[in-house]
Amino acid sequence: MGERRILIVGATGLVGAAATEHFSFLPGWDVVALSRRPPLAQASYHIAVDLTDRDACLNAFKGAPRITHILYAALYEEEDLETGWRSTSQAGINLQMLQNVVESVEATSELSHVTILQGGKAYGSHLGRVPVPAKERWPRMSHHIFYWQQEDYLRARSAEAGWAFSVLRPQLILGDALRSPMNIVAALGVYASVMREMGRPLTFPGGGAYVTACADSRLIAGAAEFCATRPEAAGETFNVVNGDAVVWRDLWPSIAAHFNMPVGDDEPMKLSEQMPLFSDWWDRIVAAHSLKILSMNEIVGASWQTADLTLGYGRERPFDRLMSPIKLRKAGFSDCTDTEDAILHWLKRMQTARILPP
Repeated sequence: MGERRILIVGATGLVGAAATEHFSFLPGWDVVALSRRPPLAQASYHIAVDLTDRDACLNAFKGAPRITHILYAALYEEEDLETGWRSTSQAGINLQMLQNVVESVEATSELSHVTILQGGKAYGSHLGRVPVPAKERWPRMSHHIFYWQQEDYLRARSAEAGWAFSVLRPQLILGDALRSPMNIVAALGVYASVMREMGRPLTFPGGGAYVTACADSRLIAGAAEFCATRPEAAGETFNVVNGDAVVWRDLWPSIAAHFNMPVGDDEPMKLSEQMPLFSDWWDRIVAAHSLKILSMNEIVGASWQTADLTLGYGRERPFDRLMSPIKLRKAGFSDCTDTEDAILHWLKRMQTARILPP
């Protein structure tokens, strides 16, 4: 097969950044990155365009290299994450963005395959308890979520145009991205750094214990390659998770040791309300360690909300949340990742990049 060229939409996000790096090192692949900011990983071509503007998208792709594959990792979120997940307007914007990308690529290229991302909300994990483990074979839930509009559009469009698509459903993504609305690693790193600067131990700010899982962004990038190159993945939906299970409170000693801190007693704290009050402490850390000049908000953004939800703040016994990796493994993708190791990897990477202090 000749050279394949993949368009990675959202190339500076959690999945997009890892995928840009992954595909840029694969022989026989060329990478076109689409993002507001230039990606850190090498891409042969970069597009910066407003995805909600159809005409701007069509014009942007007229001068771009021909594309064979798309990994669509862009996402529009409202300021209040939980409210947005039930929002009709959010669903409409996310559908419009996908349509503008796909149809702009179709106008200039011979498209072969599209991969999109969903997640645990496909199973209603944001609404209440979901049977453990969540499986792809379950009937589609009737709750309102933009996933369904995007998926229905791809099914109809691909059948008409003759290209294939796949759906990946990761659970709580671990990776490296600035101001992502759902970057638990950035929230943990800034929280630990500020507590250490204030002379405090690493206290657990959440609620009760529950069992859950994560998906390393490097693993998701590998799964995207699998979907793009395996005909049997066409039209299929796959959960993609690390393969183990975790309890967040049980990870606290490892995170504390990484920052050379003692572990304190549990101390519930609504991070989305309290951490912005410590922004001056963060500015001191930046100056003291000669870090990149980034505010707390520029690093974490709405991920404080994600941290509150993930750590179970205000909940005595959060629901267990696990997604089954079996379908993807049986299809032939057997990679897995230790979640504890992955969290420490991404914390270290943010330290090496001088975003977090050593």
